[in-house]
Amino acid sequence: MKKVIVCLLLLTILSGCFDRTEVEEKAYVIALGLDLPEDKESNQFDISMQIANPESSSIALGVGHSSEPPKETVTIRANDLIAARGTANAVVSRQITFDHTNILVVSEELARSKKFINVIQAASRDRQLRRGLQIVVSKERASEFLRNNNPTTETRPHKYFRFIMEDAAQQGFIPDADLHRFFQITEGDADLFLAAYATATPEQGDKNGLEDEYVAGEVPIQAGSKTQFIGSAVFKEGQMIDTLTGEETRLAILLDNTQKYVFGLGTYKDPKSEEFLITARFIPFDSANIVVELDKNNQATIDVDVPFNLELLAVPSLTNYFTNQKNKDLLIKTIEESLEKKSEELVKKTQEVYGAEPFYWSLYVRKYFKTIKEYEKADWNKKIYPHAKVNINYSLNQLTYGKLIKNSNLNEIRD
Repeated sequence: MKKVIVCLLLLTILSGCFDRTEVEEKAYVIALGLDLPEDKESNQFDISMQIANPESSSIALGVGHSSEPPKETVTIRANDLIAARGTANAVVSRQITFDHTNILVVSEELARSKKFINVIQAASRDRQLRRGLQIVVSKERASEFLRNNNPTTETRPHKYFRFIMEDAAQQGFIPDADLHRFFQITEGDADLFLAAYATATPEQGDKNGLEDEYVAGEVPIQAGSKTQFIGSAVFKEGQMIDTLTGEETRLAILLDNTQKYVFGLGTYKDPKSEEFLITARFIPFDSANIVVELDKNNQATIDVDVPFNLELLAVPSLTNYFTNQKNKDLLIKTIEESLEKKSEELVKKTQEVYGAEPFYWSLYVRKYFKTIKEYEKADWNKKIYPHAKVNINYSLNQLTYGKLIKNSNLNEIRD
């Protein structure tokens, strides 16, 4: 009798795979898109899903043969992301899953509306959507962005999104803007959230700037793929209020210890020959040293020191900044002052225009309050930060010169 009972118990354990789904039976959504419908009064949204074709991925690896496209984009009118997933199976043969979704594209129109916070809430509850899901704001409708994004050098769409966003983030062109950070900052109600800014329909303008003085759509570049990821969308209290250029985004990342900036190529004015620009690789030496002091009247003083290394790569003027110590000191001073001036301009903009900051400096002021209620009553956004005195200092730790330490000698070339 005991053996029978044991066998019955084992049968209940073995029944755990009754609801299994084979990998080939699933449709993996690699990107989601959110848009407002044409009827702006409606409480529904246009939800787009870009589904990867596993057959195409196998062909890219040299296995099999097929003329099928690498992806399919489906747009559905629904109340939220979760409801849309169920409705989509009316046209998609496989079971739709968000397990491998890397990116959430939100149209600028929706991001600037008060409805965005309503539709994004569902993403925090669904078990399939990861908290590391990256939020991207597209200049055009999200459905258009997903359909017009046709990379020429990467046939696998899931790889494309991961690679381009990782590289752009390393360069500091876009911020790390995952779903977890959005809710953390928005619910904290003390800082600004930065999301990546992108477009697949660039403008045909004649704007001429330095390498990072653009937002997506303005970069004057000729390429097979029209998609551009540069700059950031600024969110305050869950609603988009402005955009920052790639340069401003880089500076915001440098002044925020919760963001990671690996390196970035930049150009600086040549102090000895102002008609030329110097190209150098900016490499953060360590995290910024941030000290926030608060007096009895809640007057804040914020001191920020950013240590960095610089690798000098191109000096078109051929000025000797390598062995001439006087020229070298002048170059270092010029670059440090330039970075400090631009950072101060960004801080001033956040204080006077936004009335809040995207640097997560509120973390350093909370120690002055015993309770959360005291901190909320002091009001970092409206009362403390806009009137704070901010001192920013950039300090060069090491200057290197790439593979050479000397320029060509013009006197020897042109005799």
